[in-house]
Amino acid sequence: MVTPPRILIVAGSDSGGGAGIQADIKTVTMLGGHAMTAITAITAQNTLGVTGVHPIPTEMVMAQMDAVLSDIGVDAVKIGMIGSAETAQAVAERLEQLDVPIVFDPVMVATSGSVLADDATITAFERLLKLCTVATPNAAELAALATMPVATPSGRDQAVERIMDRTGCRAILAKGGDADWAEQEGDVEDWLFDSDHSEWRWRDSRIETRHNHGTGCTLASAIATELGRGAPLPRAVETAREFVRGAMLAAPGFGSGHGPMGHWAANDGRMNLNQVTLRVRDYDEAVDFYRRLGLTQIVHAPTKGYARFECPGGATFSVSASGDARAGDNVTYFEAADLDDWVAALKQAGIALTQEPRDESYGWREARLTDPTGNKLCLYRAGPMRRFPPWRIATED
Repeated sequence: MVTPPRILIVAGSDSGGGAGIQADIKTVTMLGGHAMTAITAITAQNTLGVTGVHPIPTEMVMAQMDAVLSDIGVDAVKIGMIGSAETAQAVAERLEQLDVPIVFDPVMVATSGSVLADDATITAFERLLKLCTVATPNAAELAALATMPVATPSGRDQAVERIMDRTGCRAILAKGGDADWAEQEGDVEDWLFDSDHSEWRWRDSRIETRHNHGTGCTLASAIATELGRGAPLPRAVETAREFVRGAMLAAPGFGSGHGPMGHWAANDGRMNLNQVTLRVRDYDEAVDFYRRLGLTQIVHAPTKGYARFECPGGATFSVSASGDARAGDNVTYFEAADLDDWVAALKQAGIALTQEPRDESYGWREARLTDPTGNKLCLYRAGPMRRFPPWRIATED
């Protein structure tokens, strides 16, 4: 059994379950970690906004941290809403004694617009910025930390440089969800900068939805979980981004404001048997059968003889039509976030591939092999493209 990474979350509670400690615990758990908490504030909130905030006394926050650290231990720390300047300083002092990855999400304003950090607390953030492995501000938070506009890519870069120079922060992930940094309209870009002047960029189509409450909390907790597992920072960010996008696309639609995401249905892509493709002789006959069986069809490509279905638990199942289909033509799929590293390890172990990892036109990266009997296997990475491709069927016929 794989030992789960121990993730200590220092953040506030969200009574609506969309962000804060609630989103953090869901994320860490779904990604295979063990979530521990030091709650800094209790909030009364729902999808429409925050109606009350009760900061937890600094002594109690520290007591929670000390209880966890003295017994269970920790592999990574995620910091969200702090609650007060006094708590920020105390948390920083305790974290200075640790040698584990720290992810700092400098929460200042909720998705609904409610202010969650006063000026004194924001000033105290500088000590946490110096300590953290990576900070994950959105555009508004980046502008507040750098005290300068970040509406343009050059402004963003200058703000990152200013914060790093002033605080000694080792890496900043500038999130573009609320910014217009993307080269192409309709896209969203996130940029990772480190103190060695290295840069990484991720660009995806923007998900147009009001169900985006807790995206920042979820992203930071996912990064912390991956870092606690030992992943390098760029890979941790990539895995975390895919998790967030999957959770946004799987949002249950609760509330009339900024609704919660669907953490329970997000794909974590960690060596999951979540996709099987069966070869069938007749496309229409097979599609009709599996729809009547109770599966939800999500991809309809009759000209290619291909259909994909979604099971209630989130796994997917496909049929591929061929007039001479035989049972031996069927393929079993295992998904992994670190596909290329996994393949390299398999090759070192003496396992031969029939296809090296390559990017396919439908958005999946795949490697192929057969077992000793000749059964076909596909090792792949698809992320949200498995369940939420752009051509997903919107409604049942």
